[in-house]
Amino acid sequence: MSLCEESTTNLNSNQLDPNNPSPPSKRSKIDGIDCSTGDKIQKSRTDMVEGSDSRNSENSFNPDLANGRSKLGSFDPQLYSRQLYALGEVAMRRLRMSTVLISGIGGVGVEIAKNLILGGIRHVTIHDTKATTWLDLSAQYYLNEQCLGKNRAVESWPHLEELNDSVTVGCITEELNENLLVIITEATLTEQKQINLWTRKYGKKFIVADCRGLFGVLFNDFGSNHIIDDTNGEPCTEVIINHIDRATGNVFVLEDMKHNLEDGDYVTFREVKGMVELNDCPPRKVKVINTMEFNIGDISTFSEHTEGGKAKTVKVPVKMEFVSLNEALLDPEILVSDHSKLDRPQQMHVIWQGLHMFLEKEKRLPRPQNLADAEQMLQYCEEINAQLPAKIRVEKVDARLAKMLSFQAVGNLVAMNGFLGGIAAQEAMKAVTGIFTPIHQWLYFDSLECLPETDSAYGLRDEGACRLQGNRYDGQAAVFGWNFQEALAKQKWLIVGAGAIGCELLKNFAMIGVACGTEGCLIITDMDNIELSNLNRQFLFRRSDVGAKKSEVAGKAAKTFNSQLNIVTMCERVGTGTENIFDDAFFEKLDGVANALDNIEARTYVDRRCVYYRLPLLDSGTQGPKGSTQVVYPFLTESYSSSHDPPEKSIPICTLRNFPNTIEHTIQWARDLFEGAFSIPAELANQFLDDPRGFFDRIEKMHDSQKLELLENVYHYLSDLRPATVEACVRWARLQFEQHFNFQIQQLLYSFPEDQLTAYGTKFWSGGKRCPHAIHFDGSNTEHRQFIFASAFLRAQMYAMKPIDDMDRVIELASEVKPPPFKPKAGLKIPTTDEEAAELVGAVSDDDSRFQDLQLMLAKLKPEKTCRLVPIDFEKDDDTNHHMEFITAASNLRAENYKIEKADFMKTKQIAGRIIPAIATTTAAVAGLVGLEFYKIVSCSSKKANLERFKNSFMNLALPFFGFAEPIRAPVKKFYDKEWTLWDCLELKGEMTLKEFLSYMKEKFNVDVTMLSQGVSMLFSFFLPVVKQQQRMNMKVTDLVESITGQKIPPHVNAIVLETMCTDEHGEDIELPYINCFGFEVQFGEAYITNTSTYFIDIVCQKLHE
Repeated sequence: MSLCEESTTNLNSNQLDPNNPSPPSKRSKIDGIDCSTGDKIQKSRTDMVEGSDSRNSENSFNPDLANGRSKLGSFDPQLYSRQLYALGEVAMRRLRMSTVLISGIGGVGVEIAKNLILGGIRHVTIHDTKATTWLDLSAQYYLNEQCLGKNRAVESWPHLEELNDSVTVGCITEELNENLLVIITEATLTEQKQINLWTRKYGKKFIVADCRGLFGVLFNDFGSNHIIDDTNGEPCTEVIINHIDRATGNVFVLEDMKHNLEDGDYVTFREVKGMVELNDCPPRKVKVINTMEFNIGDISTFSEHTEGGKAKTVKVPVKMEFVSLNEALLDPEILVSDHSKLDRPQQMHVIWQGLHMFLEKEKRLPRPQNLADAEQMLQYCEEINAQLPAKIRVEKVDARLAKMLSFQAVGNLVAMNGFLGGIAAQEAMKAVTGIFTPIHQWLYFDSLECLPETDSAYGLRDEGACRLQGNRYDGQAAVFGWNFQEALAKQKWLIVGAGAIGCELLKNFAMIGVACGTEGCLIITDMDNIELSNLNRQFLFRRSDVGAKKSEVAGKAAKTFNSQLNIVTMCERVGTGTENIFDDAFFEKLDGVANALDNIEARTYVDRRCVYYRLPLLDSGTQGPKGSTQVVYPFLTESYSSSHDPPEKSIPICTLRNFPNTIEHTIQWARDLFEGAFSIPAELANQFLDDPRGFFDRIEKMHDSQKLELLENVYHYLSDLRPATVEACVRWARLQFEQHFNFQIQQLLYSFPEDQLTAYGTKFWSGGKRCPHAIHFDGSNTEHRQFIFASAFLRAQMYAMKPIDDMDRVIELASEVKPPPFKPKAGLKIPTTDEEAAELVGAVSDDDSRFQDLQLMLAKLKPEKTCRLVPIDFEKDDDTNHHMEFITAASNLRAENYKIEKADFMKTKQIAGRIIPAIATTTAAVAGLVGLEFYKIVSCSSKKANLERFKNSFMNLALPFFGFAEPIRAPVKKFYDKEWTLWDCLELKGEMTLKEFLSYMKEKFNVDVTMLSQGVSMLFSFFLPVVKQQQRMNMKVTDLVESITGQKIPPHVNAIVLETMCTDEHGEDIELPYINCFGFEVQFGEAYITNTSTYFIDIVCQKLHE
């Protein structure tokens, strides 16, 4: 059966009437429901209407991939690299073989379409029968004033179609295939039921997603036999076995390991000695005993365990049964979205059906804040409730909740659409890939906390305050009122980062009208350039933008969503090095900051600045299907830096160097080898060439062994091992192979033979120590060839030579090299623990003569006549630079040395590059939640903000799980009877000497300052020599800062921050807030004003409005 039937036209889908460039309309019916458009939907990029204003639509990078003409199931791993790490290759191939129909291209529908197209689903068909209205413009970012009265799908199509060259967007003209999924938005309940009956009849998946104001609902029906291949998306883990108890079936892991298993997980085994029946056995179900012990059932008939082995988790397919929409309405299974509202889902189930009854009986939605409509809506809800089976009937319909949904029914909020649209798109991916656990089957969500409190300046929301005005913000004003809309227009905010989350935040802010008034300004900064791997998630960018600045391209794109947006784009890093740009004047003009950063260091810095300037901060982050948001509000909550995730467990040095037992160990070793061969020594050599005297002065502070190793490297790289030809680079690469994969292993086995015993009589090569074996070079082995070729290539690059790019020629040259025979070093001490390694580093060298010889030989070099080296910085995302080729080959060769399971190129790239998995769906959902918290911040205007209104969140779309909690209140501290938090400081105005400062602190606060610092510089301490104390006492504090730091206080600094350690009147330590020391700003006069970033806000805003 075909969902779309040809209309009665003499044009086929690939023919265009020269007088009408639009393609023919398509008419479809599903069991009597007319799904035809009121206009015509274009089928392909070549059918685009001439003169369309969509961005970069002409750009197509590859005619074989463009518009989905790639091989079925194929994909570009570089484009989808971050998503690939989140979903896996199998899921990606299934996505690339799947098609989906999305009916209803309003705010939610366009979000779902955007996320699925970015995700790379093979074919998306958009469908809509509705014309664009003013209500659409508050959240549907691909529609504008010129689209009013025109079909929403037709107007959105060019913008959606250009998001991903390898996805076709159009109308179905062929038979439905087995992967088709139907997603419905903005349909009546009757239509939903009828379409669901059709999808069930033909074995198709079905999703409903809708938002009304601050209310959202999602429903899934994936049929009665949906198979989940991976329920949680977590990588399979492997642990080393210490002992297996045959009698109990308990498995014990090594003492320094945790198995991280959960009840119900499945494991299989390998390399088990003695109890060989477990090796490659069918997956066995786990029952967790504790963090180091788990049970695998009855193994009493197996042989006794004698030694070792590994247990690895495996994914076992799970069947999930869904019922039809009709059945689910009468017997719902509802996923709790907010555990602080446990009674809400049952109420929502009734109230949403009441809204559908209102729509079907009244032929319209309730009017904004209309009391008569709200009462009628409540009656319909009570009628629905009375008809429901007793087991799901609520005791009493929540009148307030029902009326709230009535008041907001025409509301259209981009933040809600982003949140629910992200979730719905992820559910669609689950439907067609079998990866992650679907929502079973209902999800209801509301965020009524966003509404301003009744006693606030925006608390009045009556029918007049929310009346529709034929304005692009109608859909938002219907919820919040027009006074609140004016407040949004005046906002001045900074977005730090224009990556995936930054693009979504920018879109959300533009659509809701932030900084769209004469007083408003939105600033976005990002120093990065656009890369190919960004396009899969950062939806404001196109292929033609690759290489351009992210913030500049994003800013231009945001203006297409809302031409009223006053936006300033910057390309500066926000950090200590740019405090002359992001200075006091800059931050003091802002109303708040939104972080869109992917590293803790940068997020922590921005957080500290927001605390200092007492600004609200919205922080968010994602990792694959996981996402989190945090609200930082002045004088109310703790800051981002107040709590920390536990640090990542580091790999012991001795494990990396000599005793690896996992592929992660060999990959890190290979990454270190890269840095040690092509980056660090070249940088050190250049430092020596630039300043020989300074170089020798700096290394004097090192341990003897470190100095000797460093000088050896510098001398080798600049003199005796410096290649004269590219052929010499090949010889070096061949000898490196021998050194790392043959000689070092033979030396290790010479020092610790295979049958070596410890002092306790146990086998040395057991537990976490795997006995290695040497590898002999084979010119026909792929990994051997890759290592030699990449090593020689990078070595030549480092010496500014043109590398040999013919692998066969390189291997031919390498095969001619005859390495010297291995000669073991007797008495060589190889550390087996990090403690032993530290002792060796700190040991005093007895080879003074070698050290002196190296100094003399280096001193004889003439830096001015010695060519500088080219340090090679590791770049993971350029597959043509041979960086990852080197690391993958080196890692896998070392894995072969130690009989560790190898990793392919993509897994190695993820681990070596520390790539964070990412999906557009999670990004959209997280940014949506940030947008909801933004509403709350704007509606709060004092320190008396209600903590209960705000929500920090954590979600895992894979499980699925949603967790919301109030932010943690800022901890209160005391000194004497004064309370303070991290948001407070002591402000001192007027210049004073150190002596006057100490006296002032004693007189004013009754404390003795025992230590005073500014940044990392110690200005005063009780343990300073008396002479130094006396010298500093009569110095002005500002002079003292400049004297100790050796730097003048920059003109952009309004105040210096001092930190103290103090004791009270009893000599006990007492903690005080930091001190903001003013009093010197007048010395800069006019220079201070002209050197600040006032330009970026005041002057730029003026120019924008001119």
